[in-house]
Amino acid sequence: MFKFIYMLFVWTGIFMTSSNKIGYDFSKPTLNDELPPILHEISGLAIIDSTSIACVQDEDGILFIYNIKKHKITQQHTFGLKGDYEGITLVDDILYVLRSDGVLFEIKGHQTKKLKVKTYSTKVPAINNEGLCYDAINNRLLIGAKGKINKDPTNKDVRLIYAFDLKTKTLNQSPAFNFNITDINLTAKMQGIHFPKKQNKKGKSIEHGFKFNTSEISIHPITHQLFVLSATEHVLFVFNKNGALEYIEQLNPLVFNKSEGLDFFQNGDLIISNEGQTHMPTLLRFNYMPK
Repeated sequence: MFKFIYMLFVWTGIFMTSSNKIGYDFSKPTLNDELPPILHEISGLAIIDSTSIACVQDEDGILFIYNIKKHKITQQHTFGLKGDYEGITLVDDILYVLRSDGVLFEIKGHQTKKLKVKTYSTKVPAINNEGLCYDAINNRLLIGAKGKINKDPTNKDVRLIYAFDLKTKTLNQSPAFNFNITDINLTAKMQGIHFPKKQNKKGKSIEHGFKFNTSEISIHPITHQLFVLSATEHVLFVFNKNGALEYIEQLNPLVFNKSEGLDFFQNGDLIISNEGQTHMPTLLRFNYMPK
């Protein structure tokens, strides 16, 4: 039985290139909030304004509004039944929530006590979807499939992101981004990235490539780069708008134990949320400091 062995040098700089390349120091959060136990399995977040963060957790159809100045939940609204809710994003004053089966919940009136909820069956071909973000330039939502799209073994190294057109409210059949894990791992090797190691039954450490299991996606408001989290590997991938890999950040697993939420303030500051697992769930903010 294989298991990950994470060494402390994963996050001290031996593995990763300088985070200054993308403008963040992931060792120095300017906000580090322990979230209430009800958000133990926080699975997505969306920035509403300078102080308010909309959150979902992956068991109940409940919308939470968390205030980062007051450090507490200020609103709580039920929008759906129990389910596996994995992403949330804001478009103007409308919130969209992604269920893992690809169903989208359109939520209006989160500022009031009465929500107006509409659902869309996107028919995204993946059975497990965890990433959701707004692509303002193209007026669409991006939906990230966590793993391969079907049981076809030829797709085992393929990871796709689909686009949901907000004008027609339909899913584009062709993926917006098509990533190949073999290519990603080759690029990582060429950039000097050392992969996490696994220990086999004989106790020998073996280096394995990234599996690239998407847990969250978001588009940088200034650079328009696509940020992709792989929570189980504690890795952040950054791609340009054409889908070319530009940067890999290997995150400290003691801090980023299971990162499933990511969003940006308009000035580029980044928010990441972590599920609790054996600890308390957390909300981290990192200031944007471009070169």
